[in-house]
Amino acid sequence: MNSSTPSAPAVLPAVAAEDLFSEQLAVVVAGARRRAARSGDGDLDTAHLLHSLLESDPAVRALLGGEGTRTAKVLGYLAQRSIGYGVRWRDAVEDAPSSGAGEAAAPAAPPGWSPRAAQALRVAQERAVSRGAADVEGVDLFAGLLADEGCRAVEVLRASGAGADGLPGALPDARDVRSMRGDTAVAR
Repeated sequence: MNSSTPSAPAVLPAVAAEDLFSEQLAVVVAGARRRAARSGDGDLDTAHLLHSLLESDPAVRALLGGEGTRTAKVLGYLAQRSIGYGVRWRDAVEDAPSSGAGEAAAPAAPPGWSPRAAQALRVAQERAVSRGAADVEGVDLFAGLLADEGCRAVEVLRASGAGADGLPGALPDARDVRSMRGDTAVAR
């Protein structure tokens, strides 16, 4: 039987953020979501993303020196989040980055993402677009995290001695991201 009442149209974004993730980044984001849920955090934040990037993306680990002590120390800080370092974050949403005069405000966060994590994703998407890529890679998201000096991920990098200040210069040009994975770089 057909209903005479029209069904409400589904409200969908033109392109869901997840549709833009490489397979590797989809694994990273799924891991960050699980980590946030396990720890009882309401939102996926930049520290969750950093933790999952370091666990799951070899290209991002390579930027910190691979499997060396620098990476281990950062992971150690992140693992202590629920029992020590980061306890002050519990029950607090990672706030939106401030926008300066004349700058556009950060876009609304995807459901379940802190405003700063959403901003990092936007920066990552811009990097992918700048190289003509269909997919956002983990290194793009790492660059998005590093672009926000006030986010939890950068706070962890600094506190662990990983020196977030020197990392942006170590990032490959957006066009060279695929070559880090062994793929052919996209020509511009």
